[in-house]
Amino acid sequence: MKKIRMLFLIAGVFLLSNENTLLYADERQIQEEVIYHILIDRYNNGDHSMDSNVDVNDPYAYHGGDFQGIITKLDDLQELGITTLSLSPIMANADKGYHGYWIEDFYQLEEQFGTMEDFQLLVKEAHKRGMKVVIEFVTQFIAPTNPIVQDTEKADWVKEQELSGPEWINNTVQLNLQNEEVQQYLMDVADFWMAETEIDGFNIHAVDQMPVSFLQKLTEHIKSIHSNFYLIGDILETNENSQKILDSTGIQVIENTALNQTMRETFSKEDKEVSAIYNVWEESGNQLPILYMDDMYSKRFTQEFSENGRNSLTAWKLALTYMYTTPGVPMIFQGSEIPMYGEDAVAAQNLVQFNSGDSDLQEFFHKISSLRSQFRALQYGDFELVDTSNAMSVFRRSYEGDTLYIAINNSSTSQDITLSGIEPGMQLRGYLEDNLVRADDNGDYRIGLPRESVEVFHLQPDKGLNWGFISFICGTLLLFIVGVIYLSRKQKKREAEE
Repeated sequence: MKKIRMLFLIAGVFLLSNENTLLYADERQIQEEVIYHILIDRYNNGDHSMDSNVDVNDPYAYHGGDFQGIITKLDDLQELGITTLSLSPIMANADKGYHGYWIEDFYQLEEQFGTMEDFQLLVKEAHKRGMKVVIEFVTQFIAPTNPIVQDTEKADWVKEQELSGPEWINNTVQLNLQNEEVQQYLMDVADFWMAETEIDGFNIHAVDQMPVSFLQKLTEHIKSIHSNFYLIGDILETNENSQKILDSTGIQVIENTALNQTMRETFSKEDKEVSAIYNVWEESGNQLPILYMDDMYSKRFTQEFSENGRNSLTAWKLALTYMYTTPGVPMIFQGSEIPMYGEDAVAAQNLVQFNSGDSDLQEFFHKISSLRSQFRALQYGDFELVDTSNAMSVFRRSYEGDTLYIAINNSSTSQDITLSGIEPGMQLRGYLEDNLVRADDNGDYRIGLPRESVEVFHLQPDKGLNWGFISFICGTLLLFIVGVIYLSRKQKKREAEE
């Protein structure tokens, strides 16, 4: 009966959340999104007619991912609960610029990915499914072969390369963002892509390396054209100016690299304190961060926890529950849902291995995203660490009178935490494992979880046993028993007559 009741609960949550996704996409705020980040060339090859430059054996060449490859996977992404696609740069790049950062022409699409018609079809098909599309906007880096570099009249548009980050930077020229002509040029580029396509936002690359004054100018300009346009901040090196960027510009959410590192360290090993993540979040100024586990530059999270002997489903359940229920916007890097392995950046950028998926993990993606979509407290609510004990923590989120408790046990043993101060006559209904917690004689609520497990509880009135549901199940069982007895007697009667 417990499993049957859980099926009804999840089915109901899915129907409601799916309806919200499809009907209210234009009204959604960025806090409500679940973002899927796609490195286009390394996602899925859907059109093999463009494979003349493809060499999957060369980690620095094109591997064939394209717009059509994304279109063919939209239904699968929707089933996972994805609501927004964030695409790597789509502008025309120099040879082998599969990552998108060697821009030769800001006004042309990279032909290796498809045509403008292909891209417009991708956006249209995503919108039909209630999904938004964001593209990465590179404002600082161009290829040495970009005509700007060769134009002597634009010598002050570029400057000596000051950064030494990822390997691709070595083959770039840095734009001088202090130059007002460059600033106007980039705003014109933003205007072009907003006018020519129906994209829903920009993921502005390397905001930590941009003058805040120009970032403010750029984002204000974009918002003056499209007030609901999403503006996400990508971090290249440091979060040092993140709060200033959030306070001074139109950037709505920004990556938090320190939070990402703490999440990976915590969930890659058992018995690590979950409260450490909360402490980092609190110290960072209670930002609304992008919450992610994988990116294109690092060892895959699955690789990391597997090296520590941890089970894929277990580790990802713990991480996803934190990502989807705490303040911020979850961002899934392509292949994490499989889950993909990779010991370094090169391996992390392999084409997604769709034929090796874990159905149980993908079912959990669907379940946790449905909960996030259904309960606005998980998107907008206040956030508080209620208590912690031996690598188990309980968090509370409240919004407009609705309260949820998130319990995460990262311990290698069963743990429990007792909650007090909850008004009488209430109960805690769990949605992930169908747990139910009622008050004890002292009015307290004891939340107990097995090792390495999670639960999301909804605080609701205690109405006692659901006699209507119990009657339905009992009636069904009774009819089944009567049917078996009737058929058995009929069979015996037939055998006696013979």
